[in-house]
Amino acid sequence: MMSTSGGAEWFTALKPDARQRLRLFCFPYAGGGSHIFRAWPGGLPGTVEVCTAQLPGRGSRIRERPYSDLKTLVSAVGAEILPLLDKPFAFFGHSMGAMISFELARHLRREHGVEPLQLFVSGRRAPQLPVTEPTSYDMPQDVFYEKLRTLNGTPTEVLEHPELMELMLPLLRADFSVVETYAYTHEPPLDVPITVFGGLQDPRVSREVLTPWREQTTAALTVRMLPGDHFFLNTAQPTLLTLLSKELERLVGAATSVQAG
Repeated sequence: MMSTSGGAEWFTALKPDARQRLRLFCFPYAGGGSHIFRAWPGGLPGTVEVCTAQLPGRGSRIRERPYSDLKTLVSAVGAEILPLLDKPFAFFGHSMGAMISFELARHLRREHGVEPLQLFVSGRRAPQLPVTEPTSYDMPQDVFYEKLRTLNGTPTEVLEHPELMELMLPLLRADFSVVETYAYTHEPPLDVPITVFGGLQDPRVSREVLTPWREQTTAALTVRMLPGDHFFLNTAQPTLLTLLSKELERLVGAATSVQAG
């Protein structure tokens, strides 16, 4: 387990190994935690170290107040991740996690002059596109519950368990606020490849709102659509990990060549 000098366990290396040459930092969707990525080391190359973000308000940090603003959250993550950038690295994020990954990449470039080797964003429309849906993080409780049901990301047994929902509600509202109060600001495109994943049956995030990620990179953009709704990273996990493995193997090979040179 990795932790920073400040003592807060922001990142966990799931299966550290001396063979690992690349760190893949993984950021969860709203309401999610590091458990989402628990099985990933078994499906990715042994040369890749899977480092999961454990954000405040969930898992071992459940008693900590969750962030409700993306800019503040990214600034905090940016300070904590710096000591862990001592080897080549890439970012993966799904939905809210995609927003964190993208803004974190821009933050690190702006503040420290470093960028990931590649950005993998999943289940999230291009950041520069206008948002047309009303906010939901501040909805009355019964309306907010119904919103959670339609998104299909919160298990029914949790939604129907009053004590669990009382525990989860502050985190879910905070995470939804992170997503819904985000205000995109223009910066030059990143100089790294971006691979975008989407769900073929996702009613809110279609290919049409994924392809404009092209504007956010001067390098290659790849869009891959997988079977499933917004949470295809869970239901189509083997396919996703196979696709990720191929790209990560290429990154490891390129990074190894540079180090050898």
